[in-house]
Amino acid sequence: MVDMETVGTAKARIADLAGAVVELLNSRPHANPVLPDRLDDPQAAKRILMPFGPFAAAGPSSEQLALVRALRADLMDVIDMPDAEAEARGWDTLTEHSASAEFRQTFSTDGARLRQVGGDPLVGGLVTSVAELVREGAWTRFRVCGNGNCRAVFYDTTRSRSQRWHSYELCGNRANVAAYRTRKRTAADPGGDA
Repeated sequence: MVDMETVGTAKARIADLAGAVVELLNSRPHANPVLPDRLDDPQAAKRILMPFGPFAAAGPSSEQLALVRALRADLMDVIDMPDAEAEARGWDTLTEHSASAEFRQTFSTDGARLRQVGGDPLVGGLVTSVAELVREGAWTRFRVCGNGNCRAVFYDTTRSRSQRWHSYELCGNRANVAAYRTRKRTAADPGGDA
């Protein structure tokens, strides 16, 4: 029999991890006009990276931030790749950049777990979070907003996994209004500008 409390707890954990990864990915410079890198702000960096693991009380070091930025770029490459071959290259690059985090399989009566035994704990926490999302089949729900001027990352919670906009109110509605106006202009001027 399936323990519904355990299922609910697992779903909540995946949702929390997905939210943390979305916030990290959206900390990158993106949109039009370009938003600044939020990891440049020490307070924002501490808040964004807190879910992934420990760092000094002063916040993540410049070395840690450099590693996190490289992993963030790798993850964006994986999400935003046009085909399976390009996505595989993105995963390979992520694997190379995260190789400094070493893990060991540990066994107990509760099951088997990976425990980090070497490397930067912040990088290890981020890599472990992504690995859990991949293992649970949740990684395929990460998307980039269909608005070319936005490019925000979101976690698609729809049953059909067909969400196109990070926010329908902001990006989806604008796209639909623009498409409507184009159709209306085309219908009003069937000869076009030729």
